Amino acid sequence: MKTGIIFDMDGTLWDSTEQIAQAWSAISVPKLGKEVTREELYRVMGMPMDKLARELFPQHDLDEVLSIAEECYEAENEYLCRHGANLYSRVIETIEILARQFPLYIVSNCQCGYIEVFLEYYHLETYFKDHACFGDNGRQKSENIALIIERNQLERGIYVGDIQADYEAALAGGAEFIHAAYGFGNIQAQVPKVDAFFELPGLLQQMCAGSPKKANP
Repeated sequence: MKTGIIFDMDGTLWDSTEQIAQAWSAISVPKLGKEVTREELYRVMGMPMDKLARELFPQHDLDEVLSIAEECYEAENEYLCRHGANLYSRVIETIEILARQFPLYIVSNCQCGYIEVFLEYYHLETYFKDHACFGDNGRQKSENIALIIERNQLERGIYVGDIQADYEAALAGGAEFIHAAYGFGNIQAQVPKVDAFFELPGLLQQMCAGSPKKANP
C-alpha cells in the first residue's frame, strides 16, 4: 500500500510568526498605521490568505487590505529566504528518516513561493515529492490534500497538522490525521498525536503496522 505523509507548514514544521510579524509590519505600519504582532499571527495562522488579511486589518477597506497583503506576502518570502524561521526540534534529521520510509508532501494555506522558500533555505527539496498551496491554485486545504493524494496515486494519505481546521481538512480531503500537539492549536477529537516532531517515525510505524483507520469527527 502506497502511504504518503502530508505536512502542514506553520505550527508543524516551523514557527515563522516572529519573522512574518517583522516582514508584515515593515509594510503595514507606514501604509495602514498598524503593527502586526506575533500574538495576532498565532490567532490567524493556517487561514487561507484572503481571510487572514481580513482578520488582521478588519478596520480597513477590503480591496486596499488585499492589495497591501500581496506586498506583505512578497516581503515575507524575501525575509524568510534570507533568515529562515524557527524549526521545531530535530525537524531536518526526522525528515531524512521519514523520507527513507515514505514519500513526503506539503499542503498549506500559504502564498505562492512560501513552501519553496522553506525547502530551499533548509536544502530539503530532494526529500519532498510534491506540494500544493492556496496561493498556487486558490483551492482550500481539503481540496489540496485530495489533489496530492490523487496526483501521486496514494492509497493512504496521512496529514500532520496542528489546528482543528487541519483535522477537518484532512478528513474532508480523504486523509487520516496526526496532531502536532506542540503547535498552535488543539483538536476537538481523539486522534493520534505527537508532542515533538521527532516522535513521528515511531508513531507512524505503529499506525502502519495496523490497518488504516480514520478518526471520527
